[in-house]
Amino acid sequence: MAMEIDSIEYRLSCVLRGHEDDVRGICICGESGIATSSRDRTVRLWAADPNTKHKYNLSKTFAGHTSFVGPLAWIAPSDRFPEGAIVSGGMDTQVLLWDVSTGEVVERMKGHQYQVTGLTVDDNGDIISSSMDCTLRRWSKSQAVESWEAHKVAVQAVIKVSSGEFLTGSSDSTIKLWRGRTCLHTFMGHSDTVRGLALMPGIGVLSASHDCTVKLWALTGQVLMEMAGHTSLVYSVAAHSSGLVASGSEDRFLKIWKVEKLNLKNRVEVGSGRGRGQERFVPDCMFASLDMEHVFKALSIQDVYGMPNFWKMEMLKTVGGLKLTDLPGVEALQVPGTIDGQTMVIREGDNGVAYSWNSKQSQWDKIGEVVDGPDDASSGQVYNGTRYDYVFDVDIGDGLPIRKLPYNRSENPYDVADKWLINENLPLTFREQVVEFILQNSGQKTFTPDPSFKDPYTGGMLFANFPCSVAPKPTFKHIPKKGMLLFDTAQFDGILKKIAEFNAALASDPDQKALALPESEFSKLGAIVKVLKDTSHYHSSTISDADMSLLLRLLKSWPPQMMFPVIDAMRMTILHPDGATSLHKHTEGQKDLLKEIFEKAVAEPTQPANVLTICRAVVNLFKASCFRLWLHSNFSEVLDALSRSRPGFNKHAHLAYATLLLNYAVLVIELKDNEAQAQVLSAALEVAEDGSQDVDSRYRALVAIGSLMLNGAVKSIAIDFDVQNIAKECKLSKDPKVSEVAADIEQLIKTT
Repeated sequence: MAMEIDSIEYRLSCVLRGHEDDVRGICICGESGIATSSRDRTVRLWAADPNTKHKYNLSKTFAGHTSFVGPLAWIAPSDRFPEGAIVSGGMDTQVLLWDVSTGEVVERMKGHQYQVTGLTVDDNGDIISSSMDCTLRRWSKSQAVESWEAHKVAVQAVIKVSSGEFLTGSSDSTIKLWRGRTCLHTFMGHSDTVRGLALMPGIGVLSASHDCTVKLWALTGQVLMEMAGHTSLVYSVAAHSSGLVASGSEDRFLKIWKVEKLNLKNRVEVGSGRGRGQERFVPDCMFASLDMEHVFKALSIQDVYGMPNFWKMEMLKTVGGLKLTDLPGVEALQVPGTIDGQTMVIREGDNGVAYSWNSKQSQWDKIGEVVDGPDDASSGQVYNGTRYDYVFDVDIGDGLPIRKLPYNRSENPYDVADKWLINENLPLTFREQVVEFILQNSGQKTFTPDPSFKDPYTGGMLFANFPCSVAPKPTFKHIPKKGMLLFDTAQFDGILKKIAEFNAALASDPDQKALALPESEFSKLGAIVKVLKDTSHYHSSTISDADMSLLLRLLKSWPPQMMFPVIDAMRMTILHPDGATSLHKHTEGQKDLLKEIFEKAVAEPTQPANVLTICRAVVNLFKASCFRLWLHSNFSEVLDALSRSRPGFNKHAHLAYATLLLNYAVLVIELKDNEAQAQVLSAALEVAEDGSQDVDSRYRALVAIGSLMLNGAVKSIAIDFDVQNIAKECKLSKDPKVSEVAADIEQLIKTT
């Protein structure tokens, strides 16, 4: 049985002050004291005061991470480390090993792509780290001797069970038991991210989860008990050999539980967050058909029902019988029609809009918004041979398959919700959310529960206190972002002047004279600029193959330090409808010439002007649908290269990079690429949390984050990345738009 210890009074005995920002991790360091990690990018060691009981003094400060520090692990004193060592992992993707006696980094381990989330040390001294990049790495003498994908989504925690065996917890809601790289068993029972793990001496392992519960597991994977009482995400859990369990939560409570006995045969005692658990008797016959995990789910449903959940549930909207998600975006208007009068329906926000091709004007003319006919919603639909008033297409997020939810207005929505959740093998804790979904999407404003209804588990009136009105759908000022941002202005005279200057320098250098343009070819650049300046005639002007070949030849052959004005000319050429088509035609069959130019522009030693102009040029590629495949397939390389160059960015480069992240957010949301969404999110969070960023860069990064959380599949990952604190800080900005989008994100976090 697990219960809170309400007979013991706990008092605050000591406060350790020294960190300048949020404390992210705590580690007991044997007799040396306590180590803490913080968002202030430091690790601090606190030693017990020899003269005062329960008091600790700051002993050492370890500074070396470039972003906030999270997990910590302790290495006991040895010949190598007479005073012991501390291992730390950070959002900067690094694992650092600190010698406590000197306070210096003795090993710096690099290899993870994203934030390091967990650390443990094996008996042989190897360090095992987990990361948001879904992998585990085993390090020996600063080298990664093993690395593998442990889960399909972020790994949140890792602990050692015995030498060579360890457990991982993940955002996929599972726990895995490993022996080396071999997964021995997968523990399934949580309905949301497993955030923390701790060994329960002599019994098994404890897990803390975003589903607001703590579970105790046997190492066979059997759920021994569930501790339900927190009203928000549970971040951490710890245990003592006496049977005490401590859990920390987003609800601002530390709860202490006592595991008194594990008699699971004929009687199960369940504790709740409201005080001592009550005894409940379970017939023997239940154990013949249900495993213990399901028994505990059933018995504790009253305790966990009222807690908030973070499950996404959306109806797939249709317009004119077409699924909105199947419609192309506004970039489809960049592709010319084939015949006059050709029609096309595209997605603009939450609406479908029809366009017709005007061959005389060479443009798509807007016809109007597409709406469902008067009978579309009332004629009913057939599902499994039965006609219903509604058959909803339901997206529950995280890349899971679309589910069908049939419903008749004459039915009890609570009954429908129960049956549907059971049939779909989804947690019953989502009952109220399903009911609200049904009422909202069937146009019903209220529903009065049947007074004769009895809860099958408790016999009580489970629905008696539920609100009968549907909460209004939250609205946001700045998210989600629709469409792409571009850099569509240029100083063409300055571009031509700089190209002419570089051309003259090449002509005067005997070794590079062959690279210079003769006057006849240089004059073509002036003709290209003249076309690009005349935006009012873009529909009728062209960029010839010869013009495009000239620009590409300069980008390939000129020295890197002379590339940037030509890249800038290319950036503006991309915005010309014919220019984008011509560039795509020239680069498509040349072994990825576009990638070759990009890599040349960002190569070491980096040229700041090249990095700025190539970043802006890639941003403009988002205007043309023909480059969507290139942008998607090369996004990791593009983001990684530009991210490495960030230390040398000026204000303009920071803005270009933030704009690129925002455009990528829109693209990967539309493509439903969850892995790419996580990478864009991570990069945007780094920009948003950087207080030295200019207002516009920070704003665009925040819009990217909010859009990914709202319409993407990474809301729980953003919460894991501590987006709440970033939003809290940005909400204090003096700039209204930064403050407002931060408020949007805070509201989104609170929305289920």
